[in-house]
Formats: sequence, C-alpha cells, structure tokens
Amino acid sequence: MAARGWQQRCFQSSYRPVAMDERIDPDELLAAVGFDADESVLTRRQAEVLALRENDVRQSDIGELLGTSRANISSIERNARENVEKARQTVAFANTLTAPVRVDIAVGTDIYDIPPTVYAACDEAGVEVNYGSSNLLQLVDDAVDGAIQQDTVQVPLRIDVTNDGVVHVRERSTERTE
Repeated sequence: MAARGWQQRCFQSSYRPVAMDERIDPDELLAAVGFDADESVLTRRQAEVLALRENDVRQSDIGELLGTSRANISSIERNARENVEKARQTVAFANTLTAPVRVDIAVGTDIYDIPPTVYAACDEAGVEVNYGSSNLLQLVDDAVDGAIQQDTVQVPLRIDVTNDGVVHVRERSTERTE
C-alpha cells in the first residue's frame, strides 16, 4: 500500500515533537513545497495540518497554532490522508487505462507463477518491467491486503504494467456492470 511507506516514516524512533517555542509557519511550509489549493484535492487547512504533522508537530500544538481543538485537527488529518490515498488510487487508475500489459491473476494461483506470467505478457507487448521476481511479489503482497496467504493468491488480481515498466496491482472486481 502506498500509505504504508508514510506510516513507517512517521513511526520511526527518530520522532521528535516540535516544541511550541519552535513554531513552524504553515504558510512557509506550503510555499516551500509549492502548494496550490486550486490545483489540489486537499483544502488549505488539510495541507497545513499534513505539512505540520510531517514536521513532527503534535496535533495539540497544531490546534493551538491554528486556533482549534486537537480533536478537530485529528479529524482534518484523517480526512486529508483519506483524500491523499484516493488521489493516489485515482492516478494509479488513470495510469492503468493506457497500460499495454494487463494480466489477470486468478484465486488459487501459486505466487511463484506470477512473475513468469507477468514477464511473458511484458515480452509479448515489448515492455520492460522494472522489477525482479522478489520485488514484484512484494509489490503484489503490499498492494492488496490479504491477497496472498500461504503462497497462494486469495483474491482475484489485476496487474497492469505501463509503457515505462511501472507495475500497478489491484484487486480485480468480479462483477461487471453493463
């Protein structure tokens, strides 16, 4: 999952809350990263909260800085992270619309059959995949919770590979609407 990398960064042992006397200006943070509310799925307030949290500022301190409660900051942060994840999923979907390689993996497939299947489809389409077998399997395992158990695929999967070799994995819907 894309969010997993962010979570691992946030929970590393180097966490150091920023003291209130070390105030960080949210406007400066947003300007430094080029945030534009008109071009973003995030509201300005959501972007402020995320920027401050990424700089190890506690929710209670953000609430004090922005003149609201810690509970409201928690809600803003949760909604912002949900919006970011939806945006990631939307971009991944858009990228797969033009992917020249689409491989469906059925329930019950042995995971060690996945790399050769993907590589064969890529060879046929003239696309070079950017992952070795172990990295490809890790990507599949990380992409869909519960997709792999005991070396067997548990949910139907769709693996798309873009022209530049980027792999996108998602659960394949078994329902089709006409």
